[in-house]
Amino acid sequence: MTNDGLNDSPDELLSLAAELGVDTWLWGEDGGMVAVSADTLHGVLRALGVASETADEVSASRRELRLAPWRRLLPPVVVLRAGTEFGLPVHARQGASVVVTLTTEDGTECDLPQIDEWWDTENVDGETVSRRIFSVPADLPLGWHVLNAETEGRGASVSLVVTPGSLESPPALDGHRAWGLMAQLYSVRSRRSWGIGDFADLADLAALSGAQYGADFVLVNPLHAAEPAPPVEPSPYMPSSRRFFHPLYLRVEDVPEYAYLAADARTHVEALAAELHPTNENPDRIDRNPVYAAKLDALTLIHEVRRSAAREQQFASFRASQGEALEHFALWCALAEKFAPDAPEWTVEPTGPRSAFALSHQAALADRIEFHCWLQWLCDDQLDNAQRAAKKDGMALGIVHDLPVGVQGGGADAWTLRDVLAPGVTVGAPPDMFNQLGQNWAQPPWHPGRLEESGYAAYRDMVRSVLRHAGGIRVDHVLGLFRLWWIPEGANATQGTYVHYDHEALIGILALEAQRAGAIVIGEDLGVFEPWVRDYLTERGIFGTSIVWFEDADGVPIPPEQYRQRCLTSVNTHDLPPTAGYLAGDHVTLREQLGILTHPVEEERALDAAEQQSVLGLVRERGLLTAAVASVQETVEALYAFTALTPSTLLGVALVDAVGERRTQNQPGTVDEYPNWRVPLAGPDGRPVLIDDLPANPRFAALVQAIDGIR
Repeated sequence: MTNDGLNDSPDELLSLAAELGVDTWLWGEDGGMVAVSADTLHGVLRALGVASETADEVSASRRELRLAPWRRLLPPVVVLRAGTEFGLPVHARQGASVVVTLTTEDGTECDLPQIDEWWDTENVDGETVSRRIFSVPADLPLGWHVLNAETEGRGASVSLVVTPGSLESPPALDGHRAWGLMAQLYSVRSRRSWGIGDFADLADLAALSGAQYGADFVLVNPLHAAEPAPPVEPSPYMPSSRRFFHPLYLRVEDVPEYAYLAADARTHVEALAAELHPTNENPDRIDRNPVYAAKLDALTLIHEVRRSAAREQQFASFRASQGEALEHFALWCALAEKFAPDAPEWTVEPTGPRSAFALSHQAALADRIEFHCWLQWLCDDQLDNAQRAAKKDGMALGIVHDLPVGVQGGGADAWTLRDVLAPGVTVGAPPDMFNQLGQNWAQPPWHPGRLEESGYAAYRDMVRSVLRHAGGIRVDHVLGLFRLWWIPEGANATQGTYVHYDHEALIGILALEAQRAGAIVIGEDLGVFEPWVRDYLTERGIFGTSIVWFEDADGVPIPPEQYRQRCLTSVNTHDLPPTAGYLAGDHVTLREQLGILTHPVEEERALDAAEQQSVLGLVRERGLLTAAVASVQETVEALYAFTALTPSTLLGVALVDAVGERRTQNQPGTVDEYPNWRVPLAGPDGRPVLIDDLPANPRFAALVQAIDGIR
């Protein structure tokens, strides 16, 4: 990017980029316009499959972009809000008859009437094509319907998706304010854990907080699948797949077939567990690799136990219901066990689940493919148990899952969904106050055009999977459904630009699937965004996110009455230290140690102290913090009591704050420079806090009381 406020790229290139939803300039940190460099634009357009290196290529690409809709009989997909009248554009040879039919999700068929023929025509490859308009009725039910068109022996069939104008809140939230825990599940262990929090721990945490403290939800980190065998990526926000789940979280002893292990196999599994149980008391680091290795060893033995006829039928039904997506995922897992990530076989074109490489190994790997399908069935069952436990013990919502921005570049989704992902670019974030060098998350983005061409099927299936056993979904960086920061290969994080998506389609489909699941959607709408975005999300029934430290107007903290109602409000987020650490300025100290500050540390500390005092001053004005010199615990409780003064429907309590933890879970912009996502839950004395200890934890009880006393 250049900072002179002018763009020296050719006008035709700028026009081509803009027509494709690629930003050609940005607002800089100083408030001035920053031009996106031609190199960045070329790299992004290349990833979109659009030639732009020469003036002739740019002209040809612009012409093809203009002709693209004229070449199609129907649009690639139609996404509407319920109650919307829509004129469907259909393109066919001038003078040819066209028949358009609609098949609703329940199988009802009807012909659509032609209401107009625009005398717009276009010459396409020597043939005159005209545009006709057919009427789509406004009273269609919500759901996935099908449009069909036929003319002169050729036809087209595309999805028509009718989405709710605004996502309805579940009845359990009607007139009800809800609070819940926000927890990193891997860090929350019990005495029965194998050194890492698991699905049974999740069920216990939900049941405990619901029954004893009146919590209505537990919001957890993404639980998605990583690598099929150690070593595994520690970040839950860097999954291999966003549709399938991580067997690392399975509670081995809860698999029904465990009870029928042969004596020697059972002894072996018990020995594995006994070796790992002491690590639950380790306050320093979580090491996923030995845990996962031990669990896979145990699960392999359990997999060999013959299932009952009923269990066998249930497994078969699950496998059939998940279809090709599960088989492709399991095939990738089996291949990834056999071939190293850098093995040349992965790169032989064409690649993917239908490639010669994949098909040539499918039969030999059938047993491992079944094993990985079986692991997903177990995950599904234990997640179902966790949600049932949450609801049984009084939670209005239960488990709220987290959806990360993307996936690993060499993982399962990148391999199985390569047709709808953009090559040669990764996503990240431009420079901001928490990482002034920008961030590169090393994740391939959805290709907006190819995703649309596919009818958004992969996106829909991903959302459905996450909501299968959930009362809600938190969408990390929900702004990514509007635009994403694309970084061409070889560039640094500052050398990217925003690429825009059809947010009306993406948000609409998200709302449709959530409404069908009876779930809420929480968008993490923090960071840099256009002002209208929050209003749009509210209009569509999507909850926003408010963090006390960030809610201000022109640098002045806003009073609690001005917070949003349809919002999850909290004091903390996983990208900040626990509140005790934040109050101590640990986030500034850590960034200084890691060398990711671009301003002098004294300036950062002064700015941070001033911002904290502004917020705490407002808390004191409300009479929530009266002591001249308040303790850390008193300050934490006062801040959470402050959130209870807001009209926000959802209040989030970070579990780390409830037990007095101080250590940061994640420092954005780092990988191994800091032990991100590997810090177990501990108290202020540094000793581990287990789920077993929570019922009698005085800090936990006091913090909940501080909120309830105000609510």
